[in-house]
Amino acid sequence: MIGLDYNTLVVAGASALLGTAGGLAGTLMLLRKRALMGDALGHATLPGIAVAYLASLALGGSGKEVWALMLGAGAGGLAGVVGVAAIRRIARVSEDTAMAIVLGSFFGLGAALLTVIQASPQGNQAGLSTFVTGHAASMVRSDLDLAMAVALVCILVVLALSKELRLLCFDEPFAKAIGRSTKCLDALVLLVVTGVVIAGLQAVGLILILALLVIPAATARLLTDRFGAMLVIAAALGAASGIGGTIASSLGPSLPTGPCIVVVAAAIFAAALLVAPRNGLIARAAGGRL
Repeated sequence: MIGLDYNTLVVAGASALLGTAGGLAGTLMLLRKRALMGDALGHATLPGIAVAYLASLALGGSGKEVWALMLGAGAGGLAGVVGVAAIRRIARVSEDTAMAIVLGSFFGLGAALLTVIQASPQGNQAGLSTFVTGHAASMVRSDLDLAMAVALVCILVVLALSKELRLLCFDEPFAKAIGRSTKCLDALVLLVVTGVVIAGLQAVGLILILALLVIPAATARLLTDRFGAMLVIAAALGAASGIGGTIASSLGPSLPTGPCIVVVAAAIFAAALLVAPRNGLIARAAGGRL
């Protein structure tokens, strides 16, 4: 097939695994009514990446060490989670308000640091802008390994704690009553989401990472009301979006992979919105529910 050279296959494999992990993590976020958390985490990684770049230069490095940038992204994401919790507790505002505050302030700080880096004697941003918009074409085997590791962790967490996560999503008071630590479970879900965000930065960028987390899960929610089926469908649709977007981008030299992945995911959602057996527009119109 045209365009499916080795690099395209690597990108398709990494994107499929990221889509799988995004579908699983996004399902948990969607059912917990925290869909914006992925966006807040994604934007919170930007200042972490910039600080990691500056720290690498200060320590004599090149500033381009991927492991250091990913470590900085993780630190920034976790700082964003802590920031949301702190703002909720101290300012007594709703969670979505706290997430909006963190999203805007962290992104503003990151943009300011990138401006400082741009004006530094070292010259350019060493490709840091690709973490904002994504650049899947530059992904190599090590990125595939990272995506595989994140996807496996997501799958293992869901399989090992499926009963507890079901209770957390649908009956949190009962989970507390039988002795389950909902705070620990919540923290674990956020760690998984953070891992997906970090692993997906290079493929789709921090601006589009929310789509990879939310759209497959939202599509699965249209197709089923069962927790287990929703996880499986969301993971499959995330993988299909990753593969489909990669193939679509390979058909044209100027088509970016990240946005193509999101467009494919959105197209699948639109189709499901139309033809879903119970919640689709056609079924609702036939049942007189529109």
